[in-house]
Amino acid sequence: MTAPLLTVRNARFLRGQREILRGIDLDLPEGGVVALLGPSGSGKTTLLRAIAGLERLDGGEITTPAAQLDGPGAWVPANRRGFGLVFQDGALFPHMTALKNVAFGLTQRPRDARREEAMIWLDRVGLAHRANAYPHELSGGEQQRIALARALAPKPKLVLLDEPFSSLDRALRADLRHRTTQLLAASRISALLVTHDAEEAMEMAATIALMQDGHILQSGTPETLYAAPGTRAAALLLGAANVWSGAAKAGRIETPVGTFEAPQFQDGETAHLIVRPENLQVEDDGPFTTVRRTFRSGLVDLVAIAPDGSEWRASVSPARLQESERAGLSASPSEVVIVRD
Repeated sequence: MTAPLLTVRNARFLRGQREILRGIDLDLPEGGVVALLGPSGSGKTTLLRAIAGLERLDGGEITTPAAQLDGPGAWVPANRRGFGLVFQDGALFPHMTALKNVAFGLTQRPRDARREEAMIWLDRVGLAHRANAYPHELSGGEQQRIALARALAPKPKLVLLDEPFSSLDRALRADLRHRTTQLLAASRISALLVTHDAEEAMEMAATIALMQDGHILQSGTPETLYAAPGTRAAALLLGAANVWSGAAKAGRIETPVGTFEAPQFQDGETAHLIVRPENLQVEDDGPFTTVRRTFRSGLVDLVAIAPDGSEWRASVSPARLQESERAGLSASPSEVVIVRD
């Protein structure tokens, strides 16, 4: 089994009396993209900055197969770690042209070779024609593409992406995500992506680590995390989910969308059922009251209230939905997850 490109063990970070990272363990494999997905304040950017060498841990360690980067008695500064960095605002040098920005990290090459390699990377991000433009003459999307080219041009083993697309409009975000994924794969450069956008994480990353309150809740492939979240919090980080809580009885739980086996729960113990909106079956008539319909990308997002007052969301084809205030909702046992937390 190949050793991880970088390993984080029991990472702790304090800001004043507040513990930002609380014993984080993370392995970054060689090749591919790992995403840290979580809300603002979850600690994901702090963890990225610690890996980059921009923050020093208060406990734990960060290592590569060749060296300890941070830990008891060890510290390698950011400029000696050899990682590429792309921030939300691009952080281009304002007094340098696009070409000089990209060439900045190619210091080990002769002058003419630096220029030639920088032009190659500008062409790869589709901006060779803007080589002589200064950052203030570029759009936000162009600036981010220059920042990406600058980070990748030295061919680092790892590039760290701190919400690099969040300031762009939806179309530009989609285009730059696709372009970035292609460039990373073609260059065989590993990446750690920090994002609060579940769609972005699932599109770009082979592995996602879900973060909340300084912890990693769960990590795995996008498919596994989406279909089998370990907690309610993990489920909601990956997208819309219906969560219903109730007491188990005789190894089962009765919910508005069906009765399900829950043999791991004792009588009276609270169980939480999770089901994605697209996994609910919708009938034309039933005990649910429809309160809202929203058309979205060829589907209708339906919000309905169950007789017990709980709110449920379903995504259905417009052809399957009658204009009625009543609806029946149900779920297959194979499409639900039942958890304790």
